[in-house]
Amino acid sequence: MTKRAWLGHTVIVVLCLGVLLTASTAYAQYWVSFADNTRYMALGDSLSAGYGAHPATQGFVYGLYQSGVIDNVNNTLLCNIGVPNATSGDVRTYQLPQVALFFADTGTAYRQIITLTVGGNDLQQILGGADAATVLNTLAVNLSAILGTLAGNFPLARIYVANQYDPGLGLPGEAGAIAAANALIAQVVGSVPSATLVDVFSAFQGRSGLLLVERKGADPFQVHPTNAGYQVMQTTFADAIGKH
Repeated sequence: MTKRAWLGHTVIVVLCLGVLLTASTAYAQYWVSFADNTRYMALGDSLSAGYGAHPATQGFVYGLYQSGVIDNVNNTLLCNIGVPNATSGDVRTYQLPQVALFFADTGTAYRQIITLTVGGNDLQQILGGADAATVLNTLAVNLSAILGTLAGNFPLARIYVANQYDPGLGLPGEAGAIAAANALIAQVVGSVPSATLVDVFSAFQGRSGLLLVERKGADPFQVHPTNAGYQVMQTTFADAIGKH
């Protein structure tokens, strides 16, 4: 082949490739769509965040996501916005407005799952000397608003709400405050048809090794679970979700 013929052949090949690339770009489509994937959103406090677990992905939220109890992990989108120290007021004010961003209209129906851990930081206010009736009333108002908004705006969503376990700190009034909060949580959750109570209190009661406070040298006010405790939370949530 002469040099001129070789150059002409090269130009033709380049032009053909250009046409093919232009055509493929013009008709390109995404290879995968998440429009109908199950969406799982976790709201709440440090328990949802997996605080104290090592690593944090040993927390119950990530365990539920990876276990397949909600849906096959390849068909599930997860958004965890749980934040340590969040009170019921924080969840209502800051987290609740974010739900619509994740549960966006994709043009097709998809399964929606929400888990919520809230109330522990409200209770700490009581143990710190705040008026119990005021704190509990605020918790009731906020939880009612949270669940009412979720149920009203996202009628397809199933909502799973944990009650409070006893952290075993031995503080005066601790058991009574937890019992009162759990009665309140059960009442509010029971008033919302799409919400389910997750009885973490009973799952923890009478068991050892589930709380960091039990470990030698731990902060005497450490209220978070160990990895084993988070595993118990995961199992308890999974049992509740499995029934639906």
